[in-house]
Amino acid sequence: MPESPREAIPQELQELGLFDHPDVQKNFVRPIGEHEREATLILEGITCAACVWLNEQHIARQRGVTAVDINYATRRARVRWDERLIKLSQILEAIAAIGYRAHPYDAAKSELLAQKERRAALWRLFVAGFGMMQVMMYAVPVYLAEEGTMTADIEQLMRWASLVLTLPVVLYSAAPFFSHALRDLKLRRVGMDIPVALGVGSAFAASVWATLTASGEVYFDSVAMFVFFLLGGRFLEMVARQKAARGVEELARVLPAFASRYSEYPDGELERVAVSELASGNVVLVSPGQIIPGDGSVIEGTSSADESLLTGESRPVEKRLGDMVIGGSMNIGSPLTLRIDRVGESTRLASIQRLMERAAVEKPKVVEMADRIAARFVGVLLILALATGAWWWWHDPSQALWVFVAVLVVSCPCALSLATPAVLTVATGVLSRNGILVTRGHAIETLARASHFVFDKTGTLTEGRPALMGMLAPGMLTPHQALSLAAEMEAGSEHPIGRALCEAAGKLPENRSDGVSAIHAITGQGIEAEWQDKNLRLGSPAFVGALHGLALPGGCLDWQAGGDMVIALGNSDGWLAVFRLSDRPRAGAAEAMATLREHGLQLFALSGDAPETVARVATDLGIESAMGGMTPEGKLGVIQRLQAGGATVAMVGDGVNDAPVLAQAHVSVAMGAGTDLARSQGDVVLLSNDLGHLAVGVAISRRTLRIIRQNLGWAFAYNVIAIPLAMTGWVTPWLAGIGMSASSLLVVLNALRLQRRCA
Repeated sequence: MPESPREAIPQELQELGLFDHPDVQKNFVRPIGEHEREATLILEGITCAACVWLNEQHIARQRGVTAVDINYATRRARVRWDERLIKLSQILEAIAAIGYRAHPYDAAKSELLAQKERRAALWRLFVAGFGMMQVMMYAVPVYLAEEGTMTADIEQLMRWASLVLTLPVVLYSAAPFFSHALRDLKLRRVGMDIPVALGVGSAFAASVWATLTASGEVYFDSVAMFVFFLLGGRFLEMVARQKAARGVEELARVLPAFASRYSEYPDGELERVAVSELASGNVVLVSPGQIIPGDGSVIEGTSSADESLLTGESRPVEKRLGDMVIGGSMNIGSPLTLRIDRVGESTRLASIQRLMERAAVEKPKVVEMADRIAARFVGVLLILALATGAWWWWHDPSQALWVFVAVLVVSCPCALSLATPAVLTVATGVLSRNGILVTRGHAIETLARASHFVFDKTGTLTEGRPALMGMLAPGMLTPHQALSLAAEMEAGSEHPIGRALCEAAGKLPENRSDGVSAIHAITGQGIEAEWQDKNLRLGSPAFVGALHGLALPGGCLDWQAGGDMVIALGNSDGWLAVFRLSDRPRAGAAEAMATLREHGLQLFALSGDAPETVARVATDLGIESAMGGMTPEGKLGVIQRLQAGGATVAMVGDGVNDAPVLAQAHVSVAMGAGTDLARSQGDVVLLSNDLGHLAVGVAISRRTLRIIRQNLGWAFAYNVIAIPLAMTGWVTPWLAGIGMSASSLLVVLNALRLQRRCA
């Protein structure tokens, strides 16, 4: 079985130039424009927010790099570059030059790197813990011995034994602190490992000097204890962070490795093939309990599918002959024979993954602010530590070293850097499991702050599947001819009304009208064309009536008053046909609107449909304000007026004719079935099309914002309290290590609390 290009890449690739080969790039590099390319990478060696800042700054300075974003929680980087100015291999070389390694992102590689990181951290923690216990065995007798009861030679022997046992702790367990600090100094950067390296190094050096000169105090036990507690805290924080990131990457591991494909359908034999070998048009058999390997349709069998991972819909979805299936969902009923339509990067699952990756590396303003504060804080910390050490050296030299070390360690701003990205990573995973796909970094924060929700009607508040309920043909055409003519004008339309007319015409006997030409869609109004040397229009009664100025036929006004949609067909001679269509509100929409109102949100409904139709739907759903007959420009004006009044606006639409309005809103929510996910304008995509999940998403986003505030408040409060205590000598170095580790761990665990409460 041949390997895919990504699987064929050696684990320890020596020639970075191979990454420039098109066959290697096709699975992880995407074209953005004519010459711009984008890749998602995993970075090895990231230990703190300073590492993220350093890589972003260094990569951004490379000629030809147009954008770079790195997510601290997931270690993933999104890099864009102009291939005319720089190659991918040169970007990877630039990353390697500052002491990091980059790999093309895939879920398997990410998990391998996570396992490697955990193993290395466990070994370093084990050595530090073992060394700490052994050193304490020699330190405790010295502490407990009464003055004069332990001879100088025995005490010196204890010191040498402690030195030997502390060496592995400093040289192996604490080695990353020193190597990262050295790298930062070479690059003229003040990273978060510099204070730790200074603290450990100065304490160990002072103890070694005291041992060599047989004078002064030694603190090998405190050094070993400090390293152990610091590594212990970082290990727990790493495990919690990886758990949070694993929820975001869950989708990347959902597809099976193999599938059962028919060599010829229906008479051919079944063969086991790699999913990567499937192509459009292949026919596969999916047994109960197996994962569907690609997007397709049912050609034999009846079953149900679990699509919860992709849409958040917990109930199984029935699948019958002709129904569409989504790659990554699970067949849970009976065997299904499927014709595969899309595989690999063209599937809905791949689109969801790309949008999630984009959101994972985009930084909201609150994260950027915290990173800037943390980067500057380290420099301020070093000045404070030096000033404090100097003051103590002048007043009490015996305490100067330890106060200096404690100040360096206790206030390392790791918790501040973790406070926001950890929560956003967890929240993104929780939202995806509830059928809400976050595609932009700012979306969660803005959704939580939204004060006004504006809804499109057709395809959003309603099911978007209007059906033809009746028609009148007062002109020269028969009803069948008029409907066929309307269907010709709507041929290929993505609009729900156009699809309804085409579907209705398909049920009629063949009686097509010829001669329709120069078809031109007028957004928000209808369609214009040439037919029998006359201008022909299909759309709203006002749009069509402008050709001849005649009143609607009797009975049509009653349709409008009853809340049905009225679509007219006519030319300069008058009305050719009037169609009555009806569209049902989405199931659960009324309950979702009630929940949103309970959250204190103001609700609006905007639509190009007749005002009476929009008003009826809004009344049924409990929406306070409704406006019909709106053009896209009119909708845009409403959004702008709300924003001018200080409102934070969330726009919810199906993506059809809504792109300008979605782009104008502070945060936009696109219905997952509206348009192709890859072209979605939404900052958030409602994969399940269940508006009840939108209400859940608002609750989760608000809870996320509360936890971010809690984390930031804790991080600032910790530093405000801990630094003065350390400066006054109330905090020992090993206690400082515990405090710093505990503060980082606390913010991650607080973020995971969101996962537990919302699961």
